[in-house]
Amino acid sequence: MTDARELLKTRRTVTAQFLAEPGPDDQQLAEILTIAARVPDHGKLTPWRFVVFRGDARQQAGEALAARYRELHPDADDKQMADEGNRLAKAPLAVAVVSCPAPHVKIPEFEQLLSAGAAATMAVMPHTATRMPATPPAMDSTRLSIRSCRTS
Repeated sequence: MTDARELLKTRRTVTAQFLAEPGPDDQQLAEILTIAARVPDHGKLTPWRFVVFRGDARQQAGEALAARYRELHPDADDKQMADEGNRLAKAPLAVAVVSCPAPHVKIPEFEQLLSAGAAATMAVMPHTATRMPATPPAMDSTRLSIRSCRTS
């Protein structure tokens, strides 16, 4: 088993252009998300959700990202729009970590946002351990407007 310190010292960013099939299978994905969920979470609020995009869903989500990008950047050129539309299609699998802070008397929103960021970062670590390439999380809250992520 790889020593955790060595794992952290050898982690490197892999850009999307170097990602290729096969991506993680269902069992590997379940393990990745289980590990990603083991992050500091004061109050056990689980203030984030994982959304998995595979197959055609990657392109559909990319189109939604591009539409939102167009709203935020009406002067975007064709290349920028194409990049946004194809952003998730470059990898065989994409996992979005959506921050879902909940009102709480003792736990401020910023702590919950940090927990979501930690979950996104932790999702990359199993890839590093298996030498499977993964891109680092993109921390860009301007891409999509999330109204609510609470489920009923």
